[in-house]
Amino acid sequence: MDSRQKVLEVSGLRTSFFTDGGVVPAVDGVDFDLYRGEVLGIVGESGCGKSVTSLSVMGLVPNPPGKVTGGEILYGGTDLLKLNERKMRKVRGNEIAMIFQEPMTSLNPLFTIGDQMIEPLRIHRKISKKAARGKAVDMLRLVGLPRAGEIMDEYPHQLSGGMRQRVMIAMALICEPKVLIADEPTTALDVTIQAQILKLMKDLNERLDTAVLLITHDLGVVAETCSRVIVMYAGKVVEEGPVGEIFRNPQHPYTEGLLKSVPDMRFKQERLDPIPGNVPRPGSIKTGCRFAARCPYAFGRCTEEDPDLYDTGDGHRARCFLRERKEAAAYEGALAEG
Repeated sequence: MDSRQKVLEVSGLRTSFFTDGGVVPAVDGVDFDLYRGEVLGIVGESGCGKSVTSLSVMGLVPNPPGKVTGGEILYGGTDLLKLNERKMRKVRGNEIAMIFQEPMTSLNPLFTIGDQMIEPLRIHRKISKKAARGKAVDMLRLVGLPRAGEIMDEYPHQLSGGMRQRVMIAMALICEPKVLIADEPTTALDVTIQAQILKLMKDLNERLDTAVLLITHDLGVVAETCSRVIVMYAGKVVEEGPVGEIFRNPQHPYTEGLLKSVPDMRFKQERLDPIPGNVPRPGSIKTGCRFAARCPYAFGRCTEEDPDLYDTGDGHRARCFLRERKEAAAYEGALAEG
């Protein structure tokens, strides 16, 4: 039995977009748990549903055209999907906070950094403006920003990309949330600043014991930052488990393909080894495994049935019929030896 404290339980989550061309299921039956103090990565190609998953948790799916159509998101025993907007606003930014991909679209260009830092504290904590300003300055210092007092009176356009991203992290953490969702927090930054931001998030995670859900397409970021990882494909979880185990022994052909497509700096390579084909349009595959058309191991059953998540041991699960074949082969081998 796992003794760790669950802070977030997502089960059977379904989020769809209702368009002129029909219903598009962006997230289709996603399940995962997030534990206190851990960094859980969600990885996959663009369009796999990872960002829509995070927006669903925050209650920020644009409606219309999007809508959460099924499942549960339990936080502290409460299903967030059943809260009205007023109650959800008390959770959002206070208990569960989010760092968005591009800080220039998330920070309001018309207000100073100080105004935007102080507002969530005044709303959620009901403290004086002076006390809120002091806490905001402390938080800017905590994320490694020099001259924090001066930055409070500056506007977003006066800061560099790395500084704006640090401000976003400080804003997300100022109310000391129990869950921090980071959606591609380093995509727009150069590699040096990227490394600094990731180290900062990891340090703050350890210092404040905040559970972090890190959305990314970068396996290097996952390897460096996360303890567990979820691999998503076409709206579904296809593999999940401890980072080290998945990197050493991937059990789903898609995960295997992702790992192979990353260049290995230790060896000279003539060419990269990409996954053939393209990610299917959401909702276009009605039967069978969604990866079957791109899978080098696909056989008849793969196009007829959608596999379940098979437990492969030690918290490692994969959505692939190959697991059954491996178990059958091992069983037959044991019988032959016996």
